[in-house]
Amino acid sequence: MPLVGFGLLAALLLAGVMLSRNQDREALPSPLIGKPAPAFELPVLHEPGRLVSSQELLGQPYLMNVWGSWCPECRIEHPVLTRFAETKRVRVIGYNLKDEHADALRWLEQFGNSYWLVLTDYSGDKALDWGIYGAPETFLVDGKGIVRWKHVGALSQQIIDDEVLPMLSRIEAGQ
Repeated sequence: MPLVGFGLLAALLLAGVMLSRNQDREALPSPLIGKPAPAFELPVLHEPGRLVSSQELLGQPYLMNVWGSWCPECRIEHPVLTRFAETKRVRVIGYNLKDEHADALRWLEQFGNSYWLVLTDYSGDKALDWGIYGAPETFLVDGKGIVRWKHVGALSQQIIDDEVLPMLSRIEAGQ
């Protein structure tokens, strides 16, 4: 009987820790909100010899989605992100984090590539500048290069409807 009681108590504690850890991760504020996006120059996944800089993305807003083939939550959010990208409301840029080149290509071949552009950060060095904790994470950057919104964790249709689209409307209205 004491062993069963101990097992139940341990399971309850573990569930509490896991639940609070996930909630804390999604509630992490970003010091970048309202500030210029960090400067970068990263290779394009499908054209490794081509580098794209943050300066080249100015002029129109973009939604930057951090993902990796090693990320289970990225598979969960990918259909939602794909449906949103297909609306062409905003450029959706993939930010492939700490992945092997062949693994990233294989993942996109398997799950589909609706990204406008896929950048890759093999070492994760530039991710530090963005305050990226892991994948998935998503940023909305306005046409002037200002980070306007960040979400840690998988995107859902509700998050797109309740957070991304209203923020995008404010950006488009010049607010």
